[in-house]
Amino acid sequence: MRQLTRKGAATRQRILEGAALHIREHGVADTTLDDILARTSTSKSQLFHYFPGGREELLLAVARLEADRVLEDQQPQLGDLTSWDAWRQWRDRVVERYRAQGSQCPLNSVMSQLRGNTPGAQAVVTELMNHWQAELAAGVRHMQAAGEIDPGLDPGQAAAALLAGIQGGVLIQLSTGRTTHLEAALDLGLAYLRTGRPPSS
Repeated sequence: MRQLTRKGAATRQRILEGAALHIREHGVADTTLDDILARTSTSKSQLFHYFPGGREELLLAVARLEADRVLEDQQPQLGDLTSWDAWRQWRDRVVERYRAQGSQCPLNSVMSQLRGNTPGAQAVVTELMNHWQAELAAGVRHMQAAGEIDPGLDPGQAAAALLAGIQGGVLIQLSTGRTTHLEAALDLGLAYLRTGRPPSS
């Protein structure tokens, strides 16, 4: 992206955040460029100046914003997984985040409108998952150094499994409106990290 002046960057951010808010409130399918222009008091020439690719470029930028929010909503817990209490607080934060979100996922709805096989769309998801997995792996390594997790456990693999469980739980929640599966995946994942085996039934 070309370098913007401070004023230009602020204008672009205003358009982006206004678009994201409108999509959260009304859904992406019912959001037009005219809606965003009205919402952000922006002219069409301004919008295309900052998003020359039009609707698809704007949606991709909104997707990146929503992906960033997924991680921001887990802070500060995600960045401080240094005790079992911290892991439990992170677990609760994740559940609260998705329970509050309900059956509508802003990131998923925006991504569904983009061509999912395009490099830009793939990059949004890949960057999110890589960053999320890295944060979890860092927490596992810290607990290994503290003697709380088996040192033979691969941190990257453990983080990947936790992340897969979260994503599966969220996918089911989008269909059912319930966080039951998400909570089960998190509880089993943390129990395995702590004991090296799932909790007994």
